[in-house]
Amino acid sequence: MKRSVLVLTVLASLALLMSLTFGAATVRAQFARGLGTVAGTVLDAHGKPVGEASVTIQTSDGLKPHATHTDSSGHYEFARFDAGQYDLRAYSKGQFSDWSKHIVIRPKKTTELTLRMPPESTEKVDVTSNP
Repeated sequence: MKRSVLVLTVLASLALLMSLTFGAATVRAQFARGLGTVAGTVLDAHGKPVGEASVTIQTSDGLKPHATHTDSSGHYEFARFDAGQYDLRAYSKGQFSDWSKHIVIRPKKTTELTLRMPPESTEKVDVTSNP
């Protein structure tokens, strides 16, 4: 009885050790040190490029914000960023796109990401004053 408990304990320990070892290797491979790039296009609700849109990138924990603008073709690029997870969104004509969350930048690679703007609001507001 004691021997079977000992064998089960050893096997469970080995299984835990292997999962931690291989899990850590996967995380290290995904977030290896180095610099990478994220680039893409900002599109309007109709799929047309949005020139001069502002694009913001920040780490997924909300730190290190940076911004750039799209060119006339709606293209943007953030080059030489530390490998890791980032959040991005665009701003144009008073509206923000949704955040694209946990975008992975890998060393020596370019991650492509299209950001889509919401439809322009056609809501009209009447303002009147009371004397």
